[in-house]
Amino acid sequence: MSLKPSQNCINLIKRFEGCRLKAYKCPASIYTIGYGTIRYPDGKPVKEGEEISLYRAESLLTYDINKFASQIKVNVNQNQFDALVSFCYNLGIGAFNSSTLKKKVIANPGDASIRDEFMKWNKARVKGVLTELKGLTNRRKAEADLYFKI
Repeated sequence: MSLKPSQNCINLIKRFEGCRLKAYKCPASIYTIGYGTIRYPDGKPVKEGEEISLYRAESLLTYDINKFASQIKVNVNQNQFDALVSFCYNLGIGAFNSSTLKKKVIANPGDASIRDEFMKWNKARVKGVLTELKGLTNRRKAEADLYFKI
């Protein structure tokens, strides 16, 4: 049986992404719109000056969540899956696939050190410098808390 993102997953992503209907540059200097969308379903990147409706933002969110969820191939429970979808939504599937986080999840989804692996991903390049961001620290903690929620 394949898991689908739950409302907990959607709410977590919405909480940390927020919704902006006009394109803006995120702290990593990437144009972003809606709930953190950086590329449209056709593959085109978000560009400066673009605006969308709330309906379009919700549609893009659903598309993006499902895109990431379909690429997560690990045997976990619903909360763990939701936390990993949020992680991938924020960082990309490539980051997850090459991470120690994924290796530990595959080896033992209940390994307590997985929390530490989430917390390692709290930095972004700001003006070319890898910088710890409070928002990312808070997000990683929330994802880890959801991952270990019983």
